[in-house]
Amino acid sequence: MINYEELYEKWLNSPALTEEEKLQLKAVENDETEKEDRFYKELEFGTAGLRGKVGMGSNRMNRFIIARATKALAQTIIDNGLQEKGIAIAHDPRLFSKEFAKLAALVMASNGVKAYLFEDLRPTPELSFAVRYLGTASGINITASHNPKEYNGYKVYWQEGSQIKSDISDKVLEYINSMDIFEEYVTLTEEEALEKGLLVYIGEEVDEEFYKESLNCTINDENIDKNISVVYTPLNGAGYKAVTTVLARRGFENVHVVEEQKDPDGTFPTIEYPNPEDTAAFEYSERLAKEVNADILIATDPDCDRLAVEAIHNGEVVSFNGNQVGAILVQYVIENLAKQGKLPENPVLVKSIVTSKMVEPLCKEYGVEVIDVLTGFKNICALPNEWDITGEKNYVMGYEESIGYNVGTFLRDKDGVTIAMLLVEAAAFYKKQGKTLVDVLDAFYEKYGYYMDKTISIVLEGAAGAQRIKRMMEQYREIFAREIAGSEVVSVTDYLTQKEKTVATGEEKAIDIEKTDAVKFSYADESWYTLRPSGTEPKVKLYIYVKDENKEVAEEKLVKFEEKVLELLYSID
Repeated sequence: MINYEELYEKWLNSPALTEEEKLQLKAVENDETEKEDRFYKELEFGTAGLRGKVGMGSNRMNRFIIARATKALAQTIIDNGLQEKGIAIAHDPRLFSKEFAKLAALVMASNGVKAYLFEDLRPTPELSFAVRYLGTASGINITASHNPKEYNGYKVYWQEGSQIKSDISDKVLEYINSMDIFEEYVTLTEEEALEKGLLVYIGEEVDEEFYKESLNCTINDENIDKNISVVYTPLNGAGYKAVTTVLARRGFENVHVVEEQKDPDGTFPTIEYPNPEDTAAFEYSERLAKEVNADILIATDPDCDRLAVEAIHNGEVVSFNGNQVGAILVQYVIENLAKQGKLPENPVLVKSIVTSKMVEPLCKEYGVEVIDVLTGFKNICALPNEWDITGEKNYVMGYEESIGYNVGTFLRDKDGVTIAMLLVEAAAFYKKQGKTLVDVLDAFYEKYGYYMDKTISIVLEGAAGAQRIKRMMEQYREIFAREIAGSEVVSVTDYLTQKEKTVATGEEKAIDIEKTDAVKFSYADESWYTLRPSGTEPKVKLYIYVKDENKEVAEEKLVKFEEKVLELLYSID
């Protein structure tokens, strides 16, 4: 157990800190809660890299944390004999993102690993693409994705262009734990690194290749209404240039960008929480949509890997959640590829374990296999990485309920740029037929049943919050509801023990999926829910799914499941 007081004093008295940095620590000297939160643990490095609030402290994002992690990653690259391949580095518009990206590049260069650094901010999917295009060993993106403005992060990619898995993250963490946080990890100046060819600035060439590959994902061109009215907001993030460029080159000229949210700004002045999953992110977009008679509204998060959608239907704004957008997108892509004879042999769709099953009957209809993997696009993309080698199956697309989608094989992460183009294309395709996206979704429900879902996040910050999250995950496994809304629990799938238990008989069988702290409860009426701690934020996430042929019944089930599960969860103090 870390003694946060001792660690605070160690940082405060370190000669490595500037006077300004020490003043930041002195400012919290008498605030025990803040002091403890900054120092009760080390900011955790894992498959999601690093993510935390910006500031001085062991549990904060700062130059010391960044430099040490980068040194550890450099050593891991060297251990794998990949230093000659180099690394691609990008950043979003958050506070200190550009500085952290440059620091990471100089640490890499100081260790003999060539750093390809974007000269300015870029969306996450382009970083994934750059790793593959440049043939680098690894990639770093300085971003906290959709977290509040106080946060920043450090995503790490491997040579396939997907985020690292545990075999790499464990090695990096091992090095981190053996290193002094205050060691000087930069031994070359920017000028020296440039002169030695260990630092290379990149930009337009990679941009153009990325746009070209994105546009190659076009499915329909002739039978769409290219005059469709689109409202787009990048939420002051990294998406503006890439998304508007691709839409324009695709022939969509009636695109209206929310002016107040157009320019990159790490303070996110118009919104408290820059997460397009939250419909509050569409406030400015909805206002603009009325002025320009919009058909579709799209929003990307600050690093432009995730995308949310709203549509105008009968003059009213209708919001879609991630599962609903996924269903619209999957239907559009698979149906049209099939009609055009472009579905590959052994086609596969990959989704996460907490994503709705609503696309499964459609995929079955078209002979597309659906494979579930653990949450996170690193797990979704791990499979096409394998199939690149084996040729066993052909990846068509992947998605998860948290508004992350990917189509095609030219990159290996969520892709808000290409998906923006494809969803506008889908809306234009259906508009040509006199349909809105709401009409499309309603027809989907009529054909396949009413799949309803809700994701709930219980935020518990600080050391006390972390302990309560742990207790919730442990104790709920014992006190879960045996019956909800007249339906009895059938099985419990525990991804920590990697076993599925039939409740009535107690019989257990092994499951072929990687170990993680998550548990799924399945009920007799096909309802189910999953509980897991977030890997990037201080919260427990609850995913509830119900299905019924009748919409009203499905809605009632959803309410009852939410009430019962939350009642039990909150009883754990």
